[in-house]
Amino acid sequence: MKIAFCYPGQGVQQVGMAEGFVKSGEHYADMISEAAKASGVDMNKLLFEPNEDINITEYTQPALVTACCIITDALLLAGIRPDVTAGLSLGEYCSLYVAGALSFEDAVRLTRLRGRLMSNAVPAGEGTMAAIVGLDAETIESVTDKIDGCWLANFNCPGQIVITGKKEAVHEAMPRLEEAGAKKVVELNVSGPFHSPLLKTAGEELAKELANVELKDLKIPYIPNVTASPVSDKAEIKELLEAQVSNPVKWEQTLYELEKMGVDTIIEVGPGRTIAGFVRKTVPSIKVIGVSTPEDIEKLLEKTAE
Repeated sequence: MKIAFCYPGQGVQQVGMAEGFVKSGEHYADMISEAAKASGVDMNKLLFEPNEDINITEYTQPALVTACCIITDALLLAGIRPDVTAGLSLGEYCSLYVAGALSFEDAVRLTRLRGRLMSNAVPAGEGTMAAIVGLDAETIESVTDKIDGCWLANFNCPGQIVITGKKEAVHEAMPRLEEAGAKKVVELNVSGPFHSPLLKTAGEELAKELANVELKDLKIPYIPNVTASPVSDKAEIKELLEAQVSNPVKWEQTLYELEKMGVDTIIEVGPGRTIAGFVRKTVPSIKVIGVSTPEDIEKLLEKTAE
């Protein structure tokens, strides 16, 4: 098998994620303590007790990264290793962790800051996003290009693209896209116009902190959202992470690149099955195995032993 570890983005978070691992070993409990120290957040409470904060961007981001990195360590300790990695938006930080470029502490700390900067870049209620189903990028752009303050944000899979921008601009685009033939247009429950030029200042502020981060050499290639082309040189990473905040996520193109690289198995690390759905609609020949619990790893080991 040629394996890719792929990581989901914000939206799949849930209370209790990675709890089975934390209960199973001291190493994972220590990671929770490290994450709490790095983020300044009570990570045990955020991950394992009923709360509303887990759905607030500046807490969601470090919480999801913590959970996904814990699951990653469990996979690696079980002897399951990727040949390449990629992450959807926030998930890119987890992919840099498994690739060896970014420490766990820095991944958690940076994503707490990233979440706060993204939330504060545009006043609450002034930006939004919407999913457009059933139209190609060219058709969508023919509409959004005529509306000031509206852009394409996520290329998720064929026929599913997300637009972003000022709320009034997105609201203006939605009925026009329905008229253009969209099968479905749904406004997303998000706190801002993510992956839009409106967040450029957030990326610039993040870059100031990235300048102080020591990156290590990549052990395996990772595919960044901004270019959807494999990166093996750590010198490119900081600029890509800065740009990622305000540029479109090329996830569909990333999946095509994984297929081109010969990947036949994607392990979706973390809660939810968002990535599996996108793979099915984009590169159905690639098998996707979801791993979010210790039992999932046991089943995976049983399959590989057959």
